[in-house]
Amino acid sequence: MGFFKNLFQSKKKTKTSEKYRLGMQKTRQGVFNRLNDVLSEATLDDSVFEEIEEIFIMADMGVDTVVSFVNHLRDTVDLNALDSPEDLREIIVEEMFKRYTKDTIIDTNLDIDHDPAVILFVGVNGVGKTTSIAKVAHQLQEEGKSVMMVAGDTFRAGAIEQLRIWSERVGSSFFEKPAGSDPSSVMYDAIQEAKEENIDVLLCDTAGRLQNKKNLMNELSKIHKVLGREIPNAPHETLLVLDATTGQNGISQAKIFNEVTTLSGIVLTKLDGTAKGGIALAVYENTGVPIKMIGLGEGVDDLEYFDIEEYIYGLFSDVV
Repeated sequence: MGFFKNLFQSKKKTKTSEKYRLGMQKTRQGVFNRLNDVLSEATLDDSVFEEIEEIFIMADMGVDTVVSFVNHLRDTVDLNALDSPEDLREIIVEEMFKRYTKDTIIDTNLDIDHDPAVILFVGVNGVGKTTSIAKVAHQLQEEGKSVMMVAGDTFRAGAIEQLRIWSERVGSSFFEKPAGSDPSSVMYDAIQEAKEENIDVLLCDTAGRLQNKKNLMNELSKIHKVLGREIPNAPHETLLVLDATTGQNGISQAKIFNEVTTLSGIVLTKLDGTAKGGIALAVYENTGVPIKMIGLGEGVDDLEYFDIEEYIYGLFSDVV
């Protein structure tokens, strides 16, 4: 045991690490408790690798990702002539970390150094998009930014009202037009008002319709055109909101949205509500779109900037 054991020991003392550890408790206790049992077995044989494979698949890391990972694990064991399952503890954690980062620094900060900055939120209905927008608004206001929520989902009944209520709760500015309005016209008018009020960041909601990819693509394309015409390079972030409890279906959503628009990041919600928290690794592996923020609870303070070290600590703190 070396680097990661020491790293995990140091993380026990931080508030953020504790948030990750508690937020991912269901995954750790529901799936990875079994990993401890496997790594405590006497002999390192094929059955150990098969059980590790099954555990990671149960954690929703994705079949292709897991098979590739376990094959690499086998090669590492052969190369280093390891003979005890105990030897795998830190190797698993280290390889999981390397697999996500691919030896590069992944920037999870939001690109908000613009005047004003525009963040566009996309995602199907029911994934927690409205509450995520509110939580991001709260986070940015805590960082000293002025924020305006823009009700661009003019299609779904109640969407405008829900976003307005959240804006009141977190104390942000809010812009709306009547239900059924053209979303692009909402964005245009919101920008004019934001400029007059010297707003730092616009958080723009969009409709979550996937039934017709062509219509979705046309609508988002039109929104992008309006935003980019009024503010250089806007939207500066296009964030897909995914519900972690939907598992592999979330990967399908990510692939579709990445086809119809250029995603800059993913907000992964409800990670605290699933025993399949490995989905963050699978989403990035399958789409190449980085996780930027994750939801670790229902409170307005429970949306965290994604940190791969903290995430892996949340998964494996009981293993290493």
